[in-house]
Parts: sequence; C-alpha cells; structure tokens
Amino acid sequence: MEMVARTYLVYEITGSASMLGLISLANSIPMIALALFGGAIADRLPKKHLIQISQVGMTLVFLSNAFAISIGYLSPEHPGSWWVLMVSGIVMGIIMALAMPSRQAIIPELIERSQIMNAISLNTFGMSFFQLVGPAIAGYVIYGFGYAAIYYVMAALNGAAIIFTTFLPKITPTLRQKSMLNDISEGFLYIVHHRTIWIILVFFVASVLLAMPFQMLLPIFAKDILKVGVAGQGNLMSASGLGAIIASLIMASLPSKRRGITLLISNVLMGAALVIFAFSVSWLLSLSMMLMVGIARIGNNTAGTALLQTHTDPVFLGRVMSIMMLNFGLSGLGTFFAGVLADRISAQWAIGSLAMVLVGISFLAMLFIPRLRKMD
Repeated sequence: MEMVARTYLVYEITGSASMLGLISLANSIPMIALALFGGAIADRLPKKHLIQISQVGMTLVFLSNAFAISIGYLSPEHPGSWWVLMVSGIVMGIIMALAMPSRQAIIPELIERSQIMNAISLNTFGMSFFQLVGPAIAGYVIYGFGYAAIYYVMAALNGAAIIFTTFLPKITPTLRQKSMLNDISEGFLYIVHHRTIWIILVFFVASVLLAMPFQMLLPIFAKDILKVGVAGQGNLMSASGLGAIIASLIMASLPSKRRGITLLISNVLMGAALVIFAFSVSWLLSLSMMLMVGIARIGNNTAGTALLQTHTDPVFLGRVMSIMMLNFGLSGLGTFFAGVLADRISAQWAIGSLAMVLVGISFLAMLFIPRLRKMD
C-alpha cells in the first residue's frame, strides 16, 4: 500500500523518473548507514520490543503524511511538496534499518532449525497475501477517496500489528555486552571467514541491485506506457503478490534441499520476466510477467534467507541478517541510477538492461560457482 501511494504521488507531483529514484535513494541511505547497527542491536536486545518500536514509528510517519495531504499541502498543486515524502522516506529508512534484522532473526528463535525454510515460506505467504490484496486496495482507495485515506488505513493497520506482536515471546539474547562497534567488526570478521555466507550475500547484492528498481519505476509503466493509472499500478503489484503466494505455498511444502540451485534459477526467471515486462505494451502480458516476477522473487528470497539462517551461528544471526538488509538499502542506489537512465534512454531500456545483466550473471554463477549451485 505504502509503495503504491508514495511512488504514484511523487510521479504525479514531479513527473520525473529521476525524482522517483531520488526518493528511493533517500529511503535507502539510512538503511545503508544504519543496517549494521540494527543487526548488532538485534543480537543485544529482545527482538519483540524492537519490532514493536518500529511499528509505532511507522504509524506516526503514516499519520504525518495523511495530515500533510488532508490540509492540502502534499499534492500536485504544490510542486515543491515532494520534500515531505523524502523526509518520511528517510525516517522510514531509519526505522527499517534498526528493526528489519530483528524481524528476520527472530524466526529461528520460534521454531526448530530443521523447519527454517518451511517457516520462512509460511511467513512469506502471509506477507505475500497482503502484497496481493494491499496494492489493489490502495489503488482503488486512492482513486475513490484520495491519498489521505490510504495513509489513515495504513496507520490503523500498523496499530493492529502492535497488538498482535504482543503475543510473541520475549527472548533475551545471550550476547555479551561489548561496544557496538566491536560487535559490528566481529560480525564482519565472521562473514569474511565463512565463505559460504559471503558468497550468498554477494549474490544477494547483485540480484537486489539489478531486479528491485522496477518497483519504484512502476508508475511510469502504469501511467505513461500501459495507461492504466494508479488502480492499474495496484493491479500490477497485486499480480506480483499472487505469484508470491503461489511460490510461498510451493516452497513451504518442499524439503530443505537444493536451495542453492533454487536461488539461481529464481534469478534467471525473474530477470527474463522483467525483460519481457519492460518492453511489453500489452496489459495482459504485463500482468502475466508480474505474476512470474512474484514467483521468482519469493524463490530467490526464501532460498537465500533459509541458506543464511541455516549456515549462520545463532550468536551472529542478527548481524548477518543486517548485511542482507544492507543489500535492500543498496537497492535504492540501483533505483536511483535506473531513474536517471529512464530519463535518458527510457524506462523500458533502464529496467530491461538491468534484468539482462541479472540473467547473465545467474547463468555464469551456475557454471563457475558450483559451491553455490550445490548448497542445501
């Protein structure tokens, strides 16, 4: 919901692909700067409390945006009002950087390690369900009631999330209380000396940088290329959510084997689907490619996360997962450059060329990195 509202509103105010990239970059810089601290904090404090604090923070951000829209300031009638979304993006980036490692690292505390891939898949299923219904609802609510309404809805949903997370158990970490910087350096040394882990992380960087920019540039395809408006953008994201649900159910039922090749094949499929989507002018073809992107994205995310959580010592898990979150912060850099490219050579070639590179490096990894290909 938030991505539909933020990206389409920015594009309506500015009409600039570069500005879409800049807003994404503003969200990503705090994630790049603070994700490692978030991982160290996750290894020090009860993860349940960190998650709830983040939910309170997001609720306040959504209410602030809703207020700015309600008084008429944040709108296309005020071309300079985009700064509100940039500031809220920065605050959201800070919240995500400090809390997302806890969201990932808490899963092994709740279930047996042999069930990690199944648990991650079911957790992804829950998120994918809302990715299916959320964007479509957002598109139609914005179309019928305006942007303020959707921000109020998101604030209410975060309030409900705070209540539900009170039922999570409070588990106090056993990490010794050293300096924060020492914790971070220990995490780096742990990753450097465990080749399996850094191979997975490096590959995550590549896939995130090359594939994720399409999400922030969707308003260009929805408004200017496919001409389906904000409701159409919601439907495109919902098609991706439907694919994610399908993939989540499949992954949840599979044994925890062959996760390395699953990661690589998922990236090939995601890249190929994005290439076709980038140059499509057919609404049905674009929807079907978004479905495929959703399937492949979950294959990539579930297999990669399960590999990391399986091969990482629990004492370092928060810090290792923070490196993965750093990758998602880096996706903002990819989106920024993709936005600049879109203004120079078109959005189709910006997204399509990045996806082609993803397909190429995935094939090369299959051929020349057997260690990754054979991981269980």
